[in-house]
Amino acid sequence: MDLGLKDRVYVVTGATRGLGNATAHALAADGAKVIISGRDEKGVMAAAAALGPDAVGLVADNADPAAAQRLVETAKERFGRLDGILISVGGPAPGFVADNTDEQWRSAFESVFLGAVRLARTAAAALGEGGVIGFVLSGSVHEPIAGLTVSNGLRPGLAGFAKSLADELGPRGIRVVGVLPSRIDTDRVRELDALSGDAEASRTANEARIPLRRYGTPEEFGKTSAFLLSPAASYLTGIMVPVDGGARHGF
Repeated sequence: MDLGLKDRVYVVTGATRGLGNATAHALAADGAKVIISGRDEKGVMAAAAALGPDAVGLVADNADPAAAQRLVETAKERFGRLDGILISVGGPAPGFVADNTDEQWRSAFESVFLGAVRLARTAAAALGEGGVIGFVLSGSVHEPIAGLTVSNGLRPGLAGFAKSLADELGPRGIRVVGVLPSRIDTDRVRELDALSGDAEASRTANEARIPLRRYGTPEEFGKTSAFLLSPAASYLTGIMVPVDGGARHGF
C-alpha cells in the first residue's frame, strides 16, 4: 500500500529514541523527509545520521517557548514545506499522589502539556490543506496507570485539547490525531517495570493482562503513527488510536 509519504515533510519531536524515533524511521522508510528533535546534541546528531540524507536533527526542548518556531522554520528552510508534525515527549516522573512534588508537576506541565500546545499551535499556523498534527499520548487518556499520577493528570487534558483542535482546524482541511501507546517495549516501559523491584515479574504480569500476551515493539507503534500522519488516513481526524495489543477494556 502506498501511503503517499514520498517527499512530504514532517517534524517529529522527542525522536532520538523510543516511539518518536520509531515513527521517524517509518516515515523516512516510505520516502518522507523529517526534522527530528531532542534535548541531547549527541543523540540528535546520531539519530539524524541513522535516518539518512533526508533527515535533519535539531537540538530543542519542547518546554522552550522558542522551539516550536525553530522547528517549523527549519522544515521550510531545508525542504521548502511542512506537511505535518508528531509531538512526542518523554514521560513525566513516575510516582503516586504523595510522591510527586510541585516542581515535578510544573516541569511536566511545561514540557508535556504547554510545550505540546505551543508546538501544535505553531504548526497549525504553518500548515495548509492536507496537513496533520499528531500527538503521542498514552493509554492513561482512557484508564489511569498506577504509579504514573502526573501522566494520568496531564494526558487526558491534552487529548481534550487535541479534540478541540481537530474541530477548529477541520474546516481548513487540517487533521489532528492522537496515538495512545500502552506497554510498548521501550526504555521508558522497562524503567517502569523495574520500579516494582522485579522487572521480569512485572513484565510477565503485565503481558498476562494484554490479550495479545506480549508487549508491542516500537516499530509497530511507528508504522501505526506513520499511517495516521499519511495521506492514506485523509478522512481520519479527532480520533485517539490505542496501540496496546487490546489492553484497553472499553470499546
